[in-house]
Amino acid sequence: MAQGHRHGRLSARRHPPVVPGPTGLVPLTGPGGARLGVAYVPQLAADASAYRLVLLLHGAGGSARQGLDLLASAADTHHLLLVAPQSAAASWDLIAGGFGADVGRVDGLLATVFDGYPVHDVTFGGFSDGASYALSLGLTNGDLVDAVLAFSPGFAAPPATHGRPRIFISHGVDDRVLPIDVCSRRLVPHLHDRGYDVTYQEFPGGHEIPTPVRESATDWLGGPPEP
Repeated sequence: MAQGHRHGRLSARRHPPVVPGPTGLVPLTGPGGARLGVAYVPQLAADASAYRLVLLLHGAGGSARQGLDLLASAADTHHLLLVAPQSAAASWDLIAGGFGADVGRVDGLLATVFDGYPVHDVTFGGFSDGASYALSLGLTNGDLVDAVLAFSPGFAAPPATHGRPRIFISHGVDDRVLPIDVCSRRLVPHLHDRGYDVTYQEFPGGHEIPTPVRESATDWLGGPPEP
């Protein structure tokens, strides 16, 4: 395992694609054909030169396809290249005790995607445990990631931070899985205190992503970053 992966650091970086990759639903495989995740690549618009890549992280016990579904409905309209890894265990490595195998998996998938597609910005997003992981990994790699979408997160635990990605957080006031009072209502002020630009949206509901919240997040993502 690369030493940087133990600290949550990613080495993959955007660059001109080597060989054009396919569009549509694309399985992401590793050695021996192991299924590591799935991507969805829309046709690039005639007036666009590159995609916004969005890495989407599923919740505990979930699947890569469930991660992809977080923003699948918006991919074509907003020209989002979606990449959804499958966690090596039931949830992400950080939740299980520390960065490691999943960081390596994400790094490899990003490197593969960068080889095949032009990318202008990189966003990390997720739901529940995936939201916590998106925040933790995204803030650790803010020199690569420009924005983070966190739907109902539990925490953020970057061992060190780099850059200042903008952040969107949503949480249901009746969430019984990750209660809002001990999660986002503590987390958001902490991130503000650390100097992050955070857009925060509470909604009447539980551990879910209502359609209006999903639409708000997508509109926010398409807006210009803060100077």
